[in-house]
Amino acid sequence: MRITQGTFSFLPDLTDAQIRAQIEYCLAQGWAVGIEYTDDPHPRNTFWEMYGNPMFDLRDPAAIMLEVKACRDTFPQRYIRVTAFDSTHGTESVVLSFIVNRPDAEPGFRLIRTEEPGRTLRYSIESYAVQASPEGARY
Repeated sequence: MRITQGTFSFLPDLTDAQIRAQIEYCLAQGWAVGIEYTDDPHPRNTFWEMYGNPMFDLRDPAAIMLEVKACRDTFPQRYIRVTAFDSTHGTESVVLSFIVNRPDAEPGFRLIRTEEPGRTLRYSIESYAVQASPEGARY
């Protein structure tokens, strides 16, 4: 299963040159750039772990690419995304985010169906990444 979150998620993985071009665009807009990672990309898990602090004062895309590489080297089997923040409205708002690293095996999600009174059905999803069962023994 391929996780589709953020901008460009339905496209093939971006190359480093394409990632750098997006970072250059973010910096040209005056946005700060941050790098985040997680092993649980549940759609409602919006707070990924920060890799360092957001780079509010960095204006060199090469330096940000070095941070992306360092995060990839540290967490090669995690999802890593680049996030751009815009502060023009007085608060830091996320205006762009895209995945720059994926684990070799993306575990996906399962659908959980709960029956409630009155013939009501509730559905939710759970990431296989948080289960202890190995791949192939989850179903």
